[in-house]
Amino acid sequence: MKTTSVKTKIHPLTAYIDRLKSGDALLVDTPENVLEVVGILKSYGVVLDAYQKNLIYIAENQFLVLFPFFKYFDGDINFSKLLRHWWHDRINFEYAEYCMKTMMWHGGGGLDKYLDTPEFEERARRAIEAKIKTNLPIRLVDRLFPEFLLEQVRQQAYYSALGQFWYVMAEIFLTMSDLYDRGKITSIPEVVDHILKGLVASANKPITYAVTIDKQVYEIIPKSVGLTFLMDTAVPYVEAVFFRGTPFPGTVSYNAQAYQISPDQSRFEYGALYADPLPIGGAGIPPTLLMQDMRHFLPDYLHEVYQKTKRKEDDLRVQICITFQKSMFCVTTAAILGLAPYPLDTTDITEQKANQKYLESWMDRFLTSRLMVANSDPKASLYNPK
Repeated sequence: MKTTSVKTKIHPLTAYIDRLKSGDALLVDTPENVLEVVGILKSYGVVLDAYQKNLIYIAENQFLVLFPFFKYFDGDINFSKLLRHWWHDRINFEYAEYCMKTMMWHGGGGLDKYLDTPEFEERARRAIEAKIKTNLPIRLVDRLFPEFLLEQVRQQAYYSALGQFWYVMAEIFLTMSDLYDRGKITSIPEVVDHILKGLVASANKPITYAVTIDKQVYEIIPKSVGLTFLMDTAVPYVEAVFFRGTPFPGTVSYNAQAYQISPDQSRFEYGALYADPLPIGGAGIPPTLLMQDMRHFLPDYLHEVYQKTKRKEDDLRVQICITFQKSMFCVTTAAILGLAPYPLDTTDITEQKANQKYLESWMDRFLTSRLMVANSDPKASLYNPK
């Protein structure tokens, strides 16, 4: 029987397109990769759970608190916790805020559009008036700079939205770890399938936001707006954090005359899929905070892998970052599969052409990523720059 295939120009990463069409992932399926990816995502899931709780706490309980000195305490303030905070023996919630601000800055999705609508302004204004009605200095500031508090509410909305997104992702990663421990996940495609099923199951989960002021609830993002988990938080998050990101201070010049940073945000390549792990641990590198958090929750089997490397604990954060990058290519694979216009195993020629164009657009963005490094020999790639 004669079969028809789509003939197109050969893309430099056509091998990865073929991998996706055949049911494989962007990351090569090996027992070592499975162990590393599941182990790091277990640690990441624990950290994300802490992040999401704090983000939602800030959104709901620190509403328009302009100097929130204790926002990282989740309402539990005591001297012992304060000492640990000063000693930095804690979760680095600053990284969660970095991701939130990056997501807000790059925008995209229905949340970004809604926050510029008259409906949002009207709802936010009601909450603002209720919050500052007895605060004369802030009322004066609001009168002089009417956009100031509105912008604070927009930021609070992103705190809440990112918290809701991470709540789902933490559950996906932690349940995957449980399945791995029971021997029910044994390959990278199974890892991707588990993540994909979690994304699909929560795709239409409503994203809402409300605050309580003087025992009255003010809906800032009601369910009727129609914001959902996948298109309005997951997709903008992948775009902002996985791909675009922000240039790390100390690694490039912020001087406009140096032309080291593109004026076009859409061309940014500072996200998790591009970053060189070597600077991890240096000043001005926000992911250092995440790697530091994850090192506290590494499963023993993954920690043993790192102990067998030449430097052992001396470059643990860098090793964690390399593994984390591998795991993010698995999460990205799930996103690619979930957003594909048609099933990748379709036999319809028109659908195949649409899929081919779709996959090539993704591969265009991977050309300068660390995809090839992630799939090379781990020992050889440990200090291999982009």
